[in-house]
Amino acid sequence: MYHTDNQKKKDMKIVVIGGTGLIGSQVVKQLQQTEHEVVVASPNTGVNTLTGEGVKEALQGAQVVVDVSNSPSFDDEPVMNFFKTSNQNLLPAEKAAGVQHHIALSVVGTQKLQESGYFRAKQVQEDMIQASGIPYTIVHATQFFEFAGGIVYMSMADGKVVLPDATIQPIASKDVASFMARTALAAPANKILEIGGPQKYYMADWIKEYIQATHKNLEVGADAKALYSGAAISADTIVPEAAVWLGETHYSDWIAVPENQR
Repeated sequence: MYHTDNQKKKDMKIVVIGGTGLIGSQVVKQLQQTEHEVVVASPNTGVNTLTGEGVKEALQGAQVVVDVSNSPSFDDEPVMNFFKTSNQNLLPAEKAAGVQHHIALSVVGTQKLQESGYFRAKQVQEDMIQASGIPYTIVHATQFFEFAGGIVYMSMADGKVVLPDATIQPIASKDVASFMARTALAAPANKILEIGGPQKYYMADWIKEYIQATHKNLEVGADAKALYSGAAISADTIVPEAAVWLGETHYSDWIAVPENQR
């Protein structure tokens, strides 16, 4: 499914929205190794989907758009405004430019996490893409290895880390970027594709491994009533139901490598 006929798809113009971020910069690097033209689109390159600045110009002559942008704020109102407004600016401009494939990165379990303002906003984004009339692929990825520290921070209660009694299947951001780059060179799936990491953990076990590797002195516990990003979850809410691909990087190998060498 993800092999490309280079002869047919030669010299496409691919625009990467959020192309300077954690995932976007890695997607750009991989696509720049192909024969295709790659446009790095982000506010610091003069393309701002929230204001509309530079969007029309960046999309001129583009065949593919990869949107890996994210809201700078996860608070309910700003995050909804970001995804709604950005897509109101981006999708019609893509249609006008004749874009043939819109690819967006979203999160495994989005449809089950609607108590969370962030995931409500992601659902709005997905609904807008599906209603746009542009051929699309929505990639649902599990949480990135890099997010372990953020999960610790948002799960602190009374001096310890309290996590949902649930499983998680984290993935390396470089593996997500690899899949997104391959998807940019493939035909639109016109559906959601789920991806995850190679190993499923109880959330508390994964975070304990992170805490041990980073030499933090924190107690970790699990509570069935603990919320995840403001939403109640069950055992397998945030693991893939039917992953089309699993990343190759194992967390224990990844965390053992110094941060500046990953």
